[in-house]
Amino acid sequence: MITKNELDKLVEKYENPDFIKDDPVQFIHRYNDKKDIELAGFIASLLAYGSRKQFIKKLDELLVDIAQDEPLNFVQNFEPEIIGDFNYRFGKPVDFISIFKILKELYNTSDGLEELFKCGYKQNKLFETVVYYFYKRADKNVGQGFYHMIPNPDNGGAMKRMCMYLRWMVRKSSVDVGIWNFMKPSELYIPLDVHVGRISRQMGLLTRKANDFKAVIELTNKLKEFDLEDPIKYDFAMFGYGVNE
Repeated sequence: MITKNELDKLVEKYENPDFIKDDPVQFIHRYNDKKDIELAGFIASLLAYGSRKQFIKKLDELLVDIAQDEPLNFVQNFEPEIIGDFNYRFGKPVDFISIFKILKELYNTSDGLEELFKCGYKQNKLFETVVYYFYKRADKNVGQGFYHMIPNPDNGGAMKRMCMYLRWMVRKSSVDVGIWNFMKPSELYIPLDVHVGRISRQMGLLTRKANDFKAVIELTNKLKEFDLEDPIKYDFAMFGYGVNE
């Protein structure tokens, strides 16, 4: 098994501003306003699957060309026709229209995503509260793309992109912005995908074969043995290990 010292060295090497330019986290560093940051991060997390090159290109199209680099203004004044034929893989225009209509209601009637996530956290139903908020308000004609971008935690999946989004919002580092303080970094879950699952098994950190939420819990608990207060910093170590290998 890899040692804490080896992991810490990889974190030190890879958790730095150079990481930002090739990662979807880059989009939250483009803005200064808190609500612009959290909205850009949420939108980026929805599309962060498949080819990194392709989804970063699509996020540029969505946030720069369509939203005019004003995420909050775009959401609060959203009209369906502005989406046009924008799509990405499973996500069709109708799916994006529904998501932005829901975000419009959320930001025009409340304090936005932070309040929604905080409500879920206090009820000990962090993912469920957020997901069901969207599900209850989804247009009836949404398709697979809507439910892929906002997956149901009841299905037992890893919830990778939502875990990643929370890492961005809660941790404070040279990469993560840490603008939410209703929960501690020690309470975050590792963003687990096929790559992280494979690397963590090579490191001897994960025994479960499936990349599901049970594996997320197992790996997160193992990482807490290395750093109880900030276990998710090792997300960078596993990325670095993958690059080295």
